[in-house]
This record gives sequence, C-alpha cells and structure tokens, in this order.
Amino acid sequence: ASVVAGRLAPWRAERIAEATRPLCPAAAAFVDRQLFNATGVGWAQLERLIAEAVIRFDPERYEAERARASDHRYVEVGAPDGNGLVSIDGLLDAADGRDLDDAISRRATLLGRLGNEASLDVRRSQALGDLARNDLTLDLEGVPGRRAVLNVHITDATLRGTGANPVGQWDQQPVSAEQIRDWLAQPGMSVTVRPVLDLADHVPVTAYEIPDRHRQQVELRDHTCRFPYCTRTAMRCDLDHARPHGQGGPTCPCNLVPLCRRHHRAKTHSQWRYQVTKIGTYVWRSPSGFHFEVSHRGTHQHDRTDEADDPEPGVYRQQPATR
Repeated sequence: ASVVAGRLAPWRAERIAEATRPLCPAAAAFVDRQLFNATGVGWAQLERLIAEAVIRFDPERYEAERARASDHRYVEVGAPDGNGLVSIDGLLDAADGRDLDDAISRRATLLGRLGNEASLDVRRSQALGDLARNDLTLDLEGVPGRRAVLNVHITDATLRGTGANPVGQWDQQPVSAEQIRDWLAQPGMSVTVRPVLDLADHVPVTAYEIPDRHRQQVELRDHTCRFPYCTRTAMRCDLDHARPHGQGGPTCPCNLVPLCRRHHRAKTHSQWRYQVTKIGTYVWRSPSGFHFEVSHRGTHQHDRTDEADDPEPGVYRQQPATR
C-alpha cells in the first residue's frame, strides 16, 4: 500500500519483503503493523523488529535458531608475532562476555591504582593474563601454574659450535631465545622437555585412533593445515587418514595429514581431492580442476587443469612406508 501510494520506494519494499519472507503469518503481520512509516526505518532497526516478531510469535523457531547460533561460540588465541604478542578473537554468550569485560575492567583499574603507568588498553591486556594465571594456580589438574613443553632439536650449527643468535619456536612461530627465556623464568612455571624426534620415522598402529606421539610427530612435520593457503596451526587441526583406514590405510604419521575442520569437511563432502606425492608434500585438485602443491615451502599453483589426474580421496603416488 505504501508503494502504491508513492510513500515507499519499490526497492525498499522489496528488501523488506525478502527479510520477512521466512516469518509465520502472525509474525509478518506484527512487523507490517510496526512499519506504518517504513521510509524512516533503518535496516538494523528492521532486523531487531524481525527478531522481536520471531520471539513473540514463533518461539520454537527462535529457540532452534538460538541453539544453532550457540554452537558457533569459540575463543581463539592466534599465533604469536615476532614480538611475542598474540591476537585473541572469540564469540561468547552475552552474559559471559559481560562478566569477562567487568572482570578485566576491575583488574585493570586495580593495576593502575597499584602504580602501573601503562595505558588502559595495555592494563586490560595484562589483566586478562592475570585472570588466566589465577585460574592456573587452582591446581585443577594437579599441575599448578604456567606450563610449557620444550621440543629439543639439535642442528648441525649447534654440533659445530657455530650457532649464533638462537631462534626458538612457540606455537610454530619463530621467537627469540631471549623471549623464551623470559617466559620460562615466570614464577610457578612447569617445564616438560621432550627429546629429539625423528620426523621421518614410521611406526604404524593397527587401531583407527591416533596416538599422541603420532599427532605430535605430524604437527612438528607439517606445522599448519595442509589445505592450499591455509595457515591454521596443525595443533588445532583434525588428522585425516590420507588413505582411509577402512581401505587399508595405516594409522601412521606417513598416512596422517593435518586439516582444519573446515577443510577436512571440504575434502570429505565436496570434490576437493589430494595426493601424497611424498611425505609432507601434497597435491590438491579443486572441483574446477586446478592443482595446488602444498609443502613446507608454501602453496604453489600448477598450470595444468586437466581431468586426467583426478585422484580419489587418499590415493598415493608414493606408497606409504609400513613397518
């Protein structure tokens, strides 16, 4: 009616109609009654109005959507940069987020009163670390305080005595040895030292479940998800049996590939396929026929787009070693 009367532009009416299409009749009627002057309603206001209509007139749908949305909650601590700093991203329940913000604000204020002259933003970041350390001191798992695992590697330069300016790794990212020393010197630090691993070793097991030692070996070998251009750390990835276990693929590092959950699903449920050309090197074929080689050197696209080399999931050019 507003369009016919010339009060509302047709494109705005069409967009409102598209936004309200999923609503039940009662909810749509409620929205329509509120939009007696739709020309003055912004899109954010319209979204809030639609959400209110769903809560009022279609509570079952609202609860189902709320449950689906809740499944997407997460908190992720990113990889450290060269200065030993990380970014944090997350999606929390609103009440949890408010509680966290209040706790950080109170502790940041307290740090300022105790003489910390850093900016408020810096004090808030320090406050979050303090909250984490307070939780660690509760000794819920029998190991209080900050914990670290050192994977020890001996290089040729070390053996020759020529190593200078040593560089370590934290979460697969290079950091200075001095930075690691500062972290390990914190009070209450618990350090576990792991011996040198032979990343080329093959010790398969008969079970489908992946032992921790295999996961550790694959993480140290591949560092990140092996999908083209993906940079998610291997420690936060699924381990995929390149040759499916049900088809005789061994549970062995030579047959295990780190894939983040998104790209694991792409390999399982879409036409993305990969081959293991040699241990640690993978050639992917996209649904469009493009080929990408992924290795410790990064991702490199191949020029060929033929369909002659279209592997089934987990097909090898080089058979995995068994022992």
